[in-house]
Amino acid sequence: MRRIAAAVFMTLALPAAAQHQPYAGQHEREIKALSTDEVKQYLSGAGMGFAKSAELNGFPGPSHALELADKLGLSAEQRNAIQVLMDAHKAEARAIGKRLVDAERSVEQLFRSGNVPKDALAEAVAKAAALQGEYRLSHLETHRRLRPLLSEAQVARYDALRGYAASDKQHTHKH
Repeated sequence: MRRIAAAVFMTLALPAAAQHQPYAGQHEREIKALSTDEVKQYLSGAGMGFAKSAELNGFPGPSHALELADKLGLSAEQRNAIQVLMDAHKAEARAIGKRLVDAERSVEQLFRSGNVPKDALAEAVAKAAALQGEYRLSHLETHRRLRPLLSEAQVARYDALRGYAASDKQHTHKH
């Protein structure tokens, strides 16, 4: 009877214990620090929230601006300029994203090898961190470059359509 009780306890306790381990299952990832989805997003140049400072302060993003083109009343010239900006940004973000994934893979490889010299680790982490900064900057810079392509009314409409409009908003951008 004790064995049955112990078996039942272990059957119930192990899954519960695994739920309290935030890294459970992540040991099977190719790059432990990045999920499969994060790798895909970096490689595709996805925003991943890196441009929130711009997006939530009146600096629209090109993808969403194009999605809302009709509702924003974008002219053909604006649509074309935004598309050119987005295409250039996506190419840049994908290239940076690939280098970032490769840098994280290098950090991973150091630990996999079992030989982690302090200087090599510092260099690998610094490279990955610098690339993450580049990736974020690329997204923020694209939002910054888009802003002058829109009128104040279009930015206000964009913010409202995206759910950012607030009565106490203090945008006073001049072009």
